[in-house]
Amino acid sequence: MSEPRQIPLHDFHARQGARFVDFGGWNMPVQYSSILEEHKTVREAAGLFDVSHMGEFLLHGPGTAGFLDYLLCNRISNCRAGKAIYSPMCDAEGGVIDDLIVYRIEENRFLLCVNAGNIEKDYDWISKQLASWPEAVQLEDQSSAYCLLAVQGPKAETILKRAGFIEAASIGRFCHAEHAFGSGTVRLCRTGYTGEDGFEIYVNPDKAEALAEALLEAGSNEGLQLCGLGARDSLRLEAGLPLYGHELDADISPLEAGLGWAIKLEKDDFIGKAALVAQKGSGLLRTVLFYKLQGRRIARAGTEVINDRGAVVGKVLSGTSSPMVNGPIGSALVETCAINEALLVELRGNPVELTVSKPPLHK
Repeated sequence: MSEPRQIPLHDFHARQGARFVDFGGWNMPVQYSSILEEHKTVREAAGLFDVSHMGEFLLHGPGTAGFLDYLLCNRISNCRAGKAIYSPMCDAEGGVIDDLIVYRIEENRFLLCVNAGNIEKDYDWISKQLASWPEAVQLEDQSSAYCLLAVQGPKAETILKRAGFIEAASIGRFCHAEHAFGSGTVRLCRTGYTGEDGFEIYVNPDKAEALAEALLEAGSNEGLQLCGLGARDSLRLEAGLPLYGHELDADISPLEAGLGWAIKLEKDDFIGKAALVAQKGSGLLRTVLFYKLQGRRIARAGTEVINDRGAVVGKVLSGTSSPMVNGPIGSALVETCAINEALLVELRGNPVELTVSKPPLHK
């Protein structure tokens, strides 16, 4: 196996006391203090994440908006410049290749943020679709041109303004704009993956450490802490946000994952439309749900979900502990016909009932 790649700020994080793990082929900070402490900090104040392992593709040219409408489940063409759109990207069978965010920079210029472990796969897939697209569209992998830092939590806006981004308050949810930083610019986006208000900032790698230092200084009196992927995962699960490879993959459709709001079946055509229309028409056989558990034991991914008669009706997709719920939480893929039954998991020989809950699980 090849060694995991280093993000540009690896040495900075090492000096801050980060513990690292291999995630998506990258050596990433997983925690600095404790995952539970970092999780709680984001809910109550703010956390600073480095997610520079994510991939960025630039698509541009006169046919780009129409191509993205065909490539993705959501509608992109009516998104104005300065807005962002979340969308699954499906294959012809309705399986999910990836889920991503599209930022419209100009009329014919779009930036796509894709999952780190899918960069090569996504690039090859998009290139293949472009080969038969009749209009001019250029695709560029610009992943190495960006670091991506995220400030997430109720004090995020205050911290951004103290760091000199005075215009942060004027950026609406799922909007973005270029802002000056040092001798250059950054792209400031009101997006995130924690269920809290916050910003994601695309910055040149040469300016990333200076930006991180400026944000930490601006947040020093607001409770800002560096946070790793451990807290990022527990926060997104608590908020009911899918993680590719868990709540979404080639075998779990976006309809089964509860993402119907991001699928515009009324569009003329898009890749996977026929399969998703058929799936919706015949009724979903499986459903992704979120739950809480009593006790302290976490149901890990792959654990069987059973009904009160002992029949296997599903499996756990994600599981962790939530300091806000004060107990284990998780997601599961369950047969739709069983979602109104008592659902249980067996942990060390003891059956524990799932308390099915609508996210966010902590509210």
